[in-house]
This record gives sequence, structure tokens and C-alpha cells, in this order.
Amino acid sequence: MNRSMSTFHPALKRSSMVLTAALGLGLAAAVAAVPAQAASSHQQVSTAKSRAAYAGSRAEAVNNKAFFDAVMKSALAKQKAQPGLRTVTVTYDPSQAPSFAGEIANAARIWNGSVHNVRLQEGGNADFSYYEGNDANGSYASTDGHGHGYVFLDYQQNQEFDSTRVTAHETGHVLGLPDHYSGPCSELMSGGGPGPSCTNPYPNSNERRRVDTLWANGLSAGADKGLRAKAH
Repeated sequence: MNRSMSTFHPALKRSSMVLTAALGLGLAAAVAAVPAQAASSHQQVSTAKSRAAYAGSRAEAVNNKAFFDAVMKSALAKQKAQPGLRTVTVTYDPSQAPSFAGEIANAARIWNGSVHNVRLQEGGNADFSYYEGNDANGSYASTDGHGHGYVFLDYQQNQEFDSTRVTAHETGHVLGLPDHYSGPCSELMSGGGPGPSCTNPYPNSNERRRVDTLWANGLSAGADKGLRAKAH
């Protein structure tokens, strides 16, 4: 079911006056922390139409793929320091999205309980970060242009759709899953396709297998590179 502003999550339970301030001075501070090439778009409140223009676009697909590649590269580089580990740990920084602290923690728990070859963990020297604010494109995953990724959580979209599902969906891109908006509600990466009444925040069995396969391949590739490096 849709959530109203008054029933959403604590940081969005604001009066219109406080929200106006957040979209003014408060948002300016948040935008300053967002990677520079993306900051210019974090001024517009999203609508169903503006989000639809980005959802499923080639630009979104390219951003998702580049995001996963950057995060895997960063995580595997750190993994080399402990080559005996069977699970890759991907670290994230939620500090720039305080309104969504609970949803981010829940998304990490959901994914950690669903897959085996990769683990999400809050920590320093993060492989990716979360940001919050307003964006005409809605919530999305991208790269910061410096080898790391970030997830942007859009206020308006998170009012209209289940926020834990939105966050877990975007986190799915961290782990390499593409969007599939035509899928059913039982498929996490169908995102907003099934409509606002869909509140499922869990990946289905195919999505879980896909993530484990991707990160198993990443581990194998990393190990192979390490062996080749030692041979030269």
C-alpha cells in the first residue's frame, strides 16, 4: 500500500515547513556531498513521468553495469589482502542518507540472508555510499567517476513506494542485478513495475542464484589474476 508523508519513516514525518527547509538549505548540503557529475540533477522533485523516462533506459542500464563493475573491482582489490576468504565483503557508507538508515540496514540484512558469496557490511574505506535527496530520475545506482559506486535514494519515490523494497532493489544493482520492470512483485528487480501496492523487499531464488554466480566468478577471476601475477 502507498505510504503517506505522515506514515512513512521517521525522518520523513515532517511538517510542510520542515520539508520546505529540507528542499532548500538542507538539500543544498546534501547535494554538496553527492558526486559532482550527478549533483546538477538533484534539484527536481521526481514524478511518475520523470522517473519513467529514466527507468529502463539505456543510460540506466549503463549506470547499473558501471556501478557493479566499480564496486566489484574495489571489493576484490581489498579481498587480495586476505585471499583465503570464501566470501567477498562489500563495505558501504550510509552516513549521507540518514533518513534511510533503517531501510539501508534492513536491505543489507535481507541480502546477507539471501546470498553466500558476497556480504554487505557498513564500514570505513567504503566500496560504495548511499545518498538521499530529490532527483527527477528517482532512485538509482551509479558511479562516482573514481572507481566507487553510490546509490541515490529519492524522497518522492520512497513516499510512493515501499522504502525497504526501493532500497533493497537499488542495493541489488550493487551486487550485479539489472532491472526487470516487467517482472512480478515476487521479483525484487521488477522494482516499481508491479505498482506501489507491491511491498516485497526480498530477491527471489533466481536473483539469489544470479548474485552468488556473479560473485563466485569474481572470486575465481581474482584468484586467477593473483596466481598469474605470482608466476611472473
